[in-house]
Amino acid sequence: MDRRRLLKGTAALVAAPRLALANERLRIGLTAVILADQAAFLARWADYLSQRLGAQVSFTSRDQYQAVHELLSNGQIDAAWTCGYPFVRFQSQLQLLAVPLYKGQPLYQAYLIRPMGGEVTVRGWSDMAGKVFAYSDPLSNSGWLVPQGEFAAAGIAQKDLKKSFFAHGHRNVADAVASRLADAGSIDGYVWETMRIHGMPGATQTEVIWRSRLHGFPPLVAAAGTEPTKLEALRRSLIGMPKDDAGRALLKSLNLDGFIAGQPSIFDSIRQLARSVSGSGVAA
Repeated sequence: MDRRRLLKGTAALVAAPRLALANERLRIGLTAVILADQAAFLARWADYLSQRLGAQVSFTSRDQYQAVHELLSNGQIDAAWTCGYPFVRFQSQLQLLAVPLYKGQPLYQAYLIRPMGGEVTVRGWSDMAGKVFAYSDPLSNSGWLVPQGEFAAAGIAQKDLKKSFFAHGHRNVADAVASRLADAGSIDGYVWETMRIHGMPGATQTEVIWRSRLHGFPPLVAAAGTEPTKLEALRRSLIGMPKDDAGRALLKSLNLDGFIAGQPSIFDSIRQLARSVSGSGVAA
């Protein structure tokens, strides 16, 4: 085949990934999206990806990361938007699909938040003894793993808390703290900032009192054995979202700048933290 024709064909495939997945189904799992109009937003995003892939794209939402990963391992979904902690914990079973860009980087922070106003009873991790604490999810980096590391550093054991509970969702953590069901909670900083932009009470009625170091942003992953053509076509469609008006509008709703292919090394800080926390499931 003539070299120029080969290069032209390759360029066309990159520009139009829809040719790779004609008439196929592609199912993406995720936990709750921040937006109040979740169903409508996911329908718009599914339609956008369907048009660009030439495939029938659908989203499936679950309350917990574990449930999403079970769907992935059982072949009931093709990809999942998960967290960096389950990615490093189950990395041998997964492959990285794409990593979102937030404020120009594939990184985010965990926040420690408390209710806005009233009597201040929590100024930091060491003040949590005898208090009520809200976690997000047992497989969340910012909503479980980071707090475990900070409590250990502050000399606070789980038994020292008056009570703790899983809210199953970062938005729910913020709402629990805002309504004073918890004295403090650990939340994905991107989620809190996006809630604040949208004027959601969980953010406007809470305040940030601590920020973690930067960690790898929650990635999109696929099962290790996913067919390469399907994986690459979806990756190209996600990375290409900033190139058209519809894609930019979807990204704006998500408060994201775009997606990159990413490397597993982005999640090294989470991997190190998981190894240092007892019972994290990641071997030292």
